[in-house]
Amino acid sequence: MNLKSVLIVLTALIFQHGCISSTENGGLKEERYYSVEDFKSVKKFDTHIHINTDENTFIKLAQEDNFQFLDIVDDRPFGLPMAEQQQFALLHLKNFPSQMEVATTFSVKGFNEKGWAENTIKDLKLSLSKGARAVKIWKNIGMDLRDENGKFVMLDDPRLAPIFEFLVQNGIPLIGHNGEPRDCWLPLDKMTFSKSYYGSHPEYHMYLHPEYPSYEDHIQARDKLLEKYPDLKFVGAHLGSLEWSLVELAKRLDRFPNMHVDLSRMTNLQLHTLNDRQKTRDFFIKYQDKLVYGTDKAINPSADPAALSKNIHDAWLRDWIFFVTEDKISLPGFGDLNGLKLPRDVIDKIYYKNAKDWLSANNKSSQSRLSGN
Repeated sequence: MNLKSVLIVLTALIFQHGCISSTENGGLKEERYYSVEDFKSVKKFDTHIHINTDENTFIKLAQEDNFQFLDIVDDRPFGLPMAEQQQFALLHLKNFPSQMEVATTFSVKGFNEKGWAENTIKDLKLSLSKGARAVKIWKNIGMDLRDENGKFVMLDDPRLAPIFEFLVQNGIPLIGHNGEPRDCWLPLDKMTFSKSYYGSHPEYHMYLHPEYPSYEDHIQARDKLLEKYPDLKFVGAHLGSLEWSLVELAKRLDRFPNMHVDLSRMTNLQLHTLNDRQKTRDFFIKYQDKLVYGTDKAINPSADPAALSKNIHDAWLRDWIFFVTEDKISLPGFGDLNGLKLPRDVIDKIYYKNAKDWLSANNKSSQSRLSGN
């Protein structure tokens, strides 16, 4: 075998094992990877955290593990009220401004009253002037809120339009938790990960409530919203509620250029990997600019701070192992899989760069304008 033939064989083997990839100009570059040991040395960002206490043990953990995070306020009808959530969020933002960002929200109380949209925008302006960088819209729109005729208000309802127009005009990102996982509309024996929860909470099991909007209704309403506002910077929480299908998720990421999704349904991602590791890895590489890491961890005052910190640290580390190594990982009830071992530049995007980009682009100037400076 001559030298030219040897080089051809070696190049083919390198491509096969993922050590070299093509660049846009047709050249080659060496792929580099992180290890488990790199966990604390790499800057990371968790885009989906809920802090419900003034206790700061979690923030110290984030500093130790080299995490910044987005604290999200929800308009939920249970747990800590929205105003108190925001009070804690702004307190921590004041004390730890380099560690975190805040996503505010708005209340649907009084939706059917005249002037609701104008008053809501006024409240959003105040929150944004105090440092919030994004706005969260929750599943109560579509699953709870009804108009004066008893009809469910969906995300594409024209009465919500002034809110979305305000966000677009000011470059403010919208985080959307729309609907629930598809399991919510399936019988218990057809569910993937939600049997225990919906079995214990039949009032939230939409399969038992056909009079409520369907899963497809929620996805279509969200898609119509993004069609109407192509410039809206949108982050679909929980894989955009398309956790069950990377194919369906890819269709939306292709269709809506300003849509990102967070990765906070990790068990679904691991199941996709178990079923077809290469397809899942290819998905992450293709859509590396549109994915942001997030966990949906809640930090509550009743939790033991040390135990909570350990739980979150362990979860962060497990996710890191899944993304950066090909180590064996157990998915209880399904089997073992190997981690995705994504290249460093992909990890840097999904763990940090993408989040910083969509939270900062056009946003600081908007904050200044909204505060009147």
